[in-house]
This record gives sequence, structure tokens and C-alpha cells, in this order.
Amino acid sequence: MVLPIAVHGAAGRMGQRLVALASQDSDLQLAAALEFSGHPRLGDDAGLVAGVEKADVPLSETLDADVGVVIDFSVPEAAEQVTRICQQKQLPLVMATTGLDQPQQQLLKDAATVIPIVWAPNMSLAVNLAMKLVVTAGEVLKQVPGGVDVDIIEQHHRYKQDAPSGTALRFGQLIAGVMGQSNHVHGRQGITGQRSQDEIGYHALRVGDHPGEHTIVFGMPGETMELTVRANSRDSYALGALQAAKFVVDQSPGIYSMEDVLGL
Repeated sequence: MVLPIAVHGAAGRMGQRLVALASQDSDLQLAAALEFSGHPRLGDDAGLVAGVEKADVPLSETLDADVGVVIDFSVPEAAEQVTRICQQKQLPLVMATTGLDQPQQQLLKDAATVIPIVWAPNMSLAVNLAMKLVVTAGEVLKQVPGGVDVDIIEQHHRYKQDAPSGTALRFGQLIAGVMGQSNHVHGRQGITGQRSQDEIGYHALRVGDHPGEHTIVFGMPGETMELTVRANSRDSYALGALQAAKFVVDQSPGIYSMEDVLGL
């Protein structure tokens, strides 16, 4: 059975890739392409905007079509709006927008009592596998005499709104969960003194059109271990989101992770 999907943020960089890749997936059909009121391309065909064949789905500011699931790759304010719409219409939701504040996160949690939501800071298979690997590394390295220093370096394109990325913060949360660091430091400047053992450092680069890269550095006496996961294109995120859409339509209300989607 073909799953009709709505893409929220369809004219954005990620939205265009979702539209393009969904057009190649026989299990999916683009039924709605949403953008904010006043967007200059409202009314244009979503397929043509994405650089593929005509989809016969115009960019719209309202969700009027019959859809089975909504995928959100937008900005926090718009994500908040679409969460309310999905809750009202009882539509499953894939939430891939990062940088949500606490009230927006709470809104998702409240909505998840009514609808199933896949909520993840990163939709990539490689990134989610790397998250499993850093937990394993943390469990082993926490036993190292003299302690282990952890820093997280991430790169994204110049247009990214939040820093550090949601993915970088999630890496830090996972590591702290097994190693116990309670001090999360965002960049360093001036005379900072010797770092403490309860510290994780975050460093955010915003350069060009980089689609995303994360390096987790474990520094120990006499040696260093680095784990790097690098996106070569935005397709890795889009393909994961489409897989999440297929997963979430069959779930009961609640919040699900990409670990659930990928069976990690």
C-alpha cells in the first residue's frame, strides 16, 4: 500500500531532497508540500522546486490533503505549528527539526500522548550507529586511570540556525550518561585553567555548504581515540526520515527514536 506523505519545509534544502527521494520510492507518494505563509514559491509545483519531475503537488501553507504522515524539516517556530496541526488531525509525525526550546520539546511530549512521533536530532543511519559506538567507548574508557577528556567537534553549513547541533548535544548526553560528566562547555576562550574531569567540550564550525560532520575525541594519557561520522550529502538524512515515516505510521502514540526505526 502506498503511503501518502506531507513534507513540511518542502522548499528548503532538506525538504527538496525529501521530495526528490520520495518520488523515487514506490512505497511513498507526495500528497502535500508545506511552506510558511508568504513564501515566494507558494503555488509552484513541489517536484519542479526540488529539481525533479512535476509532482502535481503545489507548495501550500495549509494541510488540506489526505495524508498518512507528516515529515518536518523546518525551523523551531514552524515545527511548533505543525506539531499542533498533527495533534489536532491525529497524524503521525517525523520531527527532524533541531534547536527546539524547552516549551517546544514539551509540546512534542504532550502531542505524543495522542499521536506517534519519531523525534531525533539526526536521521542518518551512520550517525545513529556512531551514537551506539560512543556509548560502548564510554563504558570502556571510564575505567582508564587518570581519566579521559572528551571534546566534540562539529561542522555544518553557514545557514544552520543552532549551535552546537542537536546531534552534537545528543552525543554529549549519551557520553555523559555512561561516563558521568556534568559540565558541558561550549567553546573555550581566555585563561581557562586546567580542564576538569567532569567536562565535555563542544566546538561548532559553520562553513560553506557542509552537510554535516561530527568528531568525538577521547583523550587519554599517552593516546587519543577519535570517532568521526561525515555526511557526503543531505540524502543520508532524507532517506532516514523517509524510513522513519514508514515506521511511525504503524506505531501507537508515543515518542520513538531512530534506534527504534533502525532496530539498533
